[in-house]
Amino acid sequence: MRHVYWIGGGSGAGKSTIARRLADRHGWRLYSTDDVMADHARRTTADEAPFLHAFMAMDMDERWVERSPETMLETFHWFRGEAFGLIVEDLARMPAGTPVVVEGFRLLPHLVEPLLPGPGHAVWLLPTPDFRQFAFTSRATPEGGFTRRTRDPARADRNLAVRDALFTGRLREETARRGLPAVTVDGTMTADELAGRVGEVFGLRDRL
Repeated sequence: MRHVYWIGGGSGAGKSTIARRLADRHGWRLYSTDDVMADHARRTTADEAPFLHAFMAMDMDERWVERSPETMLETFHWFRGEAFGLIVEDLARMPAGTPVVVEGFRLLPHLVEPLLPGPGHAVWLLPTPDFRQFAFTSRATPEGGFTRRTRDPARADRNLAVRDALFTGRLREETARRGLPAVTVDGTMTADELAGRVGEVFGLRDRL
């Protein structure tokens, strides 16, 4: 997959924004792993993705209120790499003549690394807790997010924030251990500067 470039990382880090900028600037295809989650869930069985199907059977309170952030982290299906093979299948069906930039938190370092043809094809964006909170607050709508559908939205939001921070910490440790590129996103860089930084990792000559 020499034509594939991967942007993983924690929630709220700007993965989608940076991937869109790269795709628009360079005429690349864009593949968002968030956009295909529902399709991938339908394409799995309980035997193939047990954590995913257990999650699907839970109600909103069971998912986000009643479990600890640590349990949420350990049992969240996408964090365990379930259905990652379907991402690879989708990419394999795309024409290899045009580069494609893939983005999403489902891109776990240990799953992506074996697919890399060499350095300069993957990077992980790691948001600080404060930046993640700012990002989600700025996206908020008057009707609120999906945690509004729980009996205790404030607790659900706290659980989700802690879980995501734990996940980002895990990504930070794994990318460092494997020697894979990672960029801390803390608000000190503009979106253009961050896109330029990612472009440098990918070996693109011009900054965005």
